[in-house]
Amino acid sequence: MLPSLPDGCASLILTDPPYFLDGMDMNWNDRNLRRKLGSNVVGGIPYGMKFDKNQSRNLQRFIEPVSIELLRILKPGGFFLCFSQARLAHRMAAGIEDAGFEIRDMLAWAYEGQGKAFSPKHFVEKMKISDEDKNDIYESIGNRKTPQLKAQMELIVLAQKPREGTFINNWMKYHTGLVDLDYPVVDPERMPGQIIRVPKTRMRYHITEKPVLLLHHLVKIFSREHALVVDPFAGSGSTGIAALQLGRKFIGYENDPHMAKAGEKRVQQWGHRITSSEQSPISDQERISMLQTAHLPL
Repeated sequence: MLPSLPDGCASLILTDPPYFLDGMDMNWNDRNLRRKLGSNVVGGIPYGMKFDKNQSRNLQRFIEPVSIELLRILKPGGFFLCFSQARLAHRMAAGIEDAGFEIRDMLAWAYEGQGKAFSPKHFVEKMKISDEDKNDIYESIGNRKTPQLKAQMELIVLAQKPREGTFINNWMKYHTGLVDLDYPVVDPERMPGQIIRVPKTRMRYHITEKPVLLLHHLVKIFSREHALVVDPFAGSGSTGIAALQLGRKFIGYENDPHMAKAGEKRVQQWGHRITSSEQSPISDQERISMLQTAHLPL
């Protein structure tokens, strides 16, 4: 569907693509994956932690042609923010850069996750060796666990389409390429930084769902009112909700028909645009205040 969009129509791409972990690839199906995950394990280990050295390479091969198309639809100076698991971010960034983007920074969504490391002792139990040998291994291992530290962040690749001329020239022609650091949504008393602390949402719509508050924060910084925000992996529609609520336009695509239908319904229900006019201008700060007052169940 992306090829149907005209060149240079979007100001911001904000998306969370599949990471090629445990079936989370270009053909993934949310309902099938939920059933597969069941007790949060795949093949006896926590999901997302099944190590395969080809995962990162497959991800890079996947994201590069997608990024080429995203580069085409972005205005010069437009931003591309792409979520990535920490251990795959280098391949994600390489694929995006090879498509023609400039990698400007790496952001981190910080949260309190769950520990995924586990003891390898249950593997020892299945070994066909004597109990004495097993006890020797147990004693040697001690309390050590597999190499997965407690999840506390997800990285966001910050890329930019090369601008035309200077920052000022590009802004005056396309209204892209500069960031709005006034009155940030998250931690409003401080200047926005690389680390964004927002609690995780309780998974209600999608297994990789992102908090709308986090997306509000990013949309506000990297786009302006009436700009077009595109999410090529829209999932449950959280990016669309954030964009529309802040007076932007939105186009989203989702491969899973079931999730696409649920996401469209959710965007229609909660993506109320708070628009302004020359006679009655409304700032992003005022929009955010109105949304907070409304206590929307997002």
